[in-house]
Amino acid sequence: MKILKTDAGMLTDFEVLDMLRARGAQRDPMACIGLVANSECKVYDYLLQRAACNQTREVIESFKRRYEEFKKGNEKRKLTKAELLNIINFRPSSHAELYAVIPNLDARFKVNEDGGSKDVDELLNIVHEMLPPPPQQPEQEAPEHEEGTQDAEAMEQN
Repeated sequence: MKILKTDAGMLTDFEVLDMLRARGAQRDPMACIGLVANSECKVYDYLLQRAACNQTREVIESFKRRYEEFKKGNEKRKLTKAELLNIINFRPSSHAELYAVIPNLDARFKVNEDGGSKDVDELLNIVHEMLPPPPQQPEQEAPEHEEGTQDAEAMEQN
């Protein structure tokens, strides 16, 4: 890969995934030998497990337009480019996840005495409506109990 212009801007995970698809990356690292680097295949595989795999350019543009409407009239609602990018990439689905993406959220958005925030709820609603969720991960089977584990559980009960 050749860098044409350094520091040209930040990319969403979708844009990276789209570029890797265009270059021929596939889930099977053996199938993309010679097309892309092994590390790019690993990035591709990782991004297929994230929200980016269900996003499109239109979805991202629609989300940005809806965010622009949300922030109008309230300068405190303005997010940095990096924060907006993180919301698109990580698609926070709860207050806790949004607090991890936006520093000083309490100071920047109106927070009620009970800790709730109409602004935060509205932003989360926009995220839920506009950005598709990541693919569902198959549930891992619970490991079977071993004999030693059963003995330890029996001792705890006594």
